[in-house]
Amino acid sequence: MPAVVVITGASAGVGRATARAFAREGAAVGLIARGRERLESAQRELDRAHAVVADVADAESVEAAAAEIEERLGPIDVWVNNAMATVFAPITETTPEEFRRATEVTYLGSVWGTQAALRRMLPRDRGVIVQVGSALAYRGIPLQGAYCGAKHALRGFLESLRSELMHDGSNVRVTMVQLPALNTPQFTWSRSKMPRQAQPVPPIYQPEVAAEAIVWAAHNPHRELMVAWPTIKAILGSTVAPGYVDRYLAKNGYDVQQTDEPADPDRPDNLFEPVSGNQAAHGPFDDRARPRSVELWARTKLAPGVKHLLERSRS
Repeated sequence: MPAVVVITGASAGVGRATARAFAREGAAVGLIARGRERLESAQRELDRAHAVVADVADAESVEAAAAEIEERLGPIDVWVNNAMATVFAPITETTPEEFRRATEVTYLGSVWGTQAALRRMLPRDRGVIVQVGSALAYRGIPLQGAYCGAKHALRGFLESLRSELMHDGSNVRVTMVQLPALNTPQFTWSRSKMPRQAQPVPPIYQPEVAAEAIVWAAHNPHRELMVAWPTIKAILGSTVAPGYVDRYLAKNGYDVQQTDEPADPDRPDNLFEPVSGNQAAHGPFDDRARPRSVELWARTKLAPGVKHLLERSRS
């Protein structure tokens, strides 16, 4: 059981659900996010926690947050890179500043978090770094070029790091959890230039499904965990028939990311500054979101049991 877990983007959505999941195991949780109001609310939900207001795009701030959390809670056992930012817009309508900011948060924020964790884990020769990924780390979709690019970059970064750790004989472990569409507040506060309100690409899952996967990945040596059939299908489709997927998304990829409701052009977004309010783990799609994943259950509960039975039968 991990003693100390650090989660970036911990004040809402997947990060907040994951903080609750680790806390139920008895872990002390370090919470990092930009919005003080939500961060303090998240801390109040947990028995042993320490919150640090920091922007993960700033490497020095991430390093300082890691030092403060270790001082308050003890040596970090698990680091979860979860913070992200996106822009829902065609690439031709996305400004250089928007591309830069989404990349700095989603990609470089995870790089800085990983380096902060490694500075502490490598001398102790133990620890786990969990990268929260997405089906979009394998398959780019229209209207999210900045986010898809960042997630693709993270997969390459982790592959390089994993090889280096193996070369050095390190016991520090890295893993990536590839998530499906989730019901988080992301779709109420991400910057959007679409005519209608943003939504996750159905089918939609609750953030607790992601939290369960992240906690399992932290405990179980596994290179990569793909959560739910839509994630598996997107990755397989892009591998087997990428041209077909290109054409399918060209035809359907715009509509499936929007509801029927018109977008509010004056709605504030969190790309450069946190949005006020105390949104927690869930977004506005509770009536459509699935509370569990059969595929995740099979991978994390059924498959280990079958493996154990096979091993016993051979002994």
